[in-house]
Amino acid sequence: MTVGVGFSGEVAEYYAKYRRGYPPPVIEALRAGFALTADDIVLDLGCGTGQLAVPLASQVRSVIGMDPEPDMLRLAGETAAGQDVRNVTWVLGADSDVPALGALLGPGSLAMTVIGQALHWMRHEELFRTLAPLFRPGGGVAVVANGTPLWQQDCAWSYALRACLEEHFGRRLEATCGTAAHDRRRYAEALRAAGFTDVRETVIDYSDELSVDEIIGGVCSAIPADKLPGQEDRPAFAERIHRSLPSGPYPESVHVSVLMGRVA
Repeated sequence: MTVGVGFSGEVAEYYAKYRRGYPPPVIEALRAGFALTADDIVLDLGCGTGQLAVPLASQVRSVIGMDPEPDMLRLAGETAAGQDVRNVTWVLGADSDVPALGALLGPGSLAMTVIGQALHWMRHEELFRTLAPLFRPGGGVAVVANGTPLWQQDCAWSYALRACLEEHFGRRLEATCGTAAHDRRRYAEALRAAGFTDVRETVIDYSDELSVDEIIGGVCSAIPADKLPGQEDRPAFAERIHRSLPSGPYPESVHVSVLMGRVA
């Protein structure tokens, strides 16, 4: 993962407005899983626009939100300021910068590193080995998968959306963004290989209902900036998606996986 992976500019704006947040049970699972206290420091790696960093800030002394996209960090900072959250430090960087961050913080300084829907961009095996010495006893890594991508769900409107997008981009859309069961098994094995113990998964399920604008905005939040249709072409792109969808409503079953591994 390198600085500037294409989720900048308007894509970041879509991300801040339309990406799913995390319901309170997810934050509670993270708090309980690592026994977080008001003395702890948490790293949110690949923090995006702050969907995890901002709510986690109320649980700990401070959060470091780290992301390779300056626009993501700018919008995250605006969200935090709008909620009067003052104990998050926003840092430009990627998983390859964790060794430098670790040298600044020192061994045993972190209670948790949380990675929300971003690990598929990272060298996870190397990352887990690098992170392990940085945790206090009982601390560790949480890999959060925040539901299946909009175009890969098992329902009629998602099938129609996927067909529309595959026709538009001229290729099959198969990437799972780290949400598939085989991804979770692979990450769990890598945590164990890096020395983490008590590796287990907590699942939080909830239902939602999306509007057409939320579907279109969610799609645009996942398209790299160089692939996003330009301003003049975007209304036609949105209309194409809208016309492809069956009549609403558009229910969504969200399956949130929180995979945790701890150090002794």
